[in-house]
Amino acid sequence: MRTSKIALSLACLAMTACGGGGNGFTGGPSPTPTATPTPTPTSGSATCSLANRKQFALDVLNEWYLFPDLLDSSVNPDSYATVQDYIDALVAPARAQDKDRYFTYLTSIEEENAYYEQGASAGFGIRLIYDTDNRRLFVAEAFENAPALQNGIDRGTQIVGIGTSSSTIQSVNSLYALGGARAVYDALGPNEVGVTRVLDVIDASGVRRQVSVTKTEFDLDPVSDRYGAKIINDGGRQVGYVNLRTFISTADPDLRAAFDRFRNAGITEVIVDLRYNGGGAINIAELFGDLLLGDEVGNVFETIAFRPSKSDRNETYRIMAQPQAIAATRIAFIGTRATASASELVINGTQPYLGNNIALIGENTYGKPVGQSAFDLSECDDRLRAVTLQLENANGYGGYYRGLADHVPNTCSAQDDLSYQLGDPREQMVATALDFLAGRSCTPITAGATTQSVRDRGLLTVPHPDTAAQRETPGLF
Repeated sequence: MRTSKIALSLACLAMTACGGGGNGFTGGPSPTPTATPTPTPTSGSATCSLANRKQFALDVLNEWYLFPDLLDSSVNPDSYATVQDYIDALVAPARAQDKDRYFTYLTSIEEENAYYEQGASAGFGIRLIYDTDNRRLFVAEAFENAPALQNGIDRGTQIVGIGTSSSTIQSVNSLYALGGARAVYDALGPNEVGVTRVLDVIDASGVRRQVSVTKTEFDLDPVSDRYGAKIINDGGRQVGYVNLRTFISTADPDLRAAFDRFRNAGITEVIVDLRYNGGGAINIAELFGDLLLGDEVGNVFETIAFRPSKSDRNETYRIMAQPQAIAATRIAFIGTRATASASELVINGTQPYLGNNIALIGENTYGKPVGQSAFDLSECDDRLRAVTLQLENANGYGGYYRGLADHVPNTCSAQDDLSYQLGDPREQMVATALDFLAGRSCTPITAGATTQSVRDRGLLTVPHPDTAAQRETPGLF
């Protein structure tokens, strides 16, 4: 039994591991082994010329891309103004088949390391959700130790207008009318320390006010100290609830603490809330599996397979004994279209051992059964995250490019209810999860379709987000 090679430090010069995902609009990082980037970086400004950076991307993809037959190496690099535009053209055939939906991209080594190692990000510290039909913007989640929550902005707050000052506020409705969701995204400003916006908000209580909020550095806590892990009393039944925001290194102690509490309380029925989780490190997903399946030690949790030419790197991860583990008998996973990659890996990996005692609550998931490796051109602060591997569970099942709703034994449709805090048993998704665990009836998620809330409301994102944190924490600002 091993600790996954995918758990390498992101500081390495070469391939590094993450299992990230992306929601309906973003990509997100994902998994790894170790290899030296091609070409090997050399000193001097020529290394970081646009032409050399494009060549680096092409060389990596030619050697490592999971779908070599879906790589258009014939495109002319000179036709593209940026490295990312060139990458998009190279992987366009795979994207057309929904196998690479913005999963292959260029990012910053320094910025990504800071996020994956400690959750470091700059911003207001909120996750935003957009009601497209009515052109309204809401706060889905507010993070601790960040400026928005410190200014009384929390889940359920509506942002009515955005400006650089009180006199320049534009309504969200008018911004959307002028330039769609992108205009709203841009109006919130770059995620840089010191950027200030005046927000016209309506609090969840109905009070309307203007508040000036300045973006600062903050560390994102993967399991909220307010609501991230708790024991819910459901008519005398004790149910564990854990909400994981993102799969980063600091999630390890948080998850262990949550499951240690569940174990000590004799909990065997669990709600795992991954509704906004776009993914992250595969080794954290493996730990999650260990903690849920304490009675399956030694059995396969997932297999990782590279393209045939790299098959010597294929791996199988077997469930490891953890002192905090429970032997879950029933699990209700809460998911949405923002639930991707490492989140889907946990759901898919546990399914073979729970039989009919597992359910997906809420909406269909995004559909990302593949992972990325990271290739660094360090002198340019370039990290290319490329789709290089596919994931399967102990039954050999993967390929869920259209989400997991058609592949789990039970589904229950529910909407994200912003009128209650996450983890509140009155919140619709949590309440529906409790219904499943108690054997009460529910309305299934329609196969191959999304719920009304998904069509009308999505996390505010763009195809290529500004930061690594926004890729793995969809809707983050």
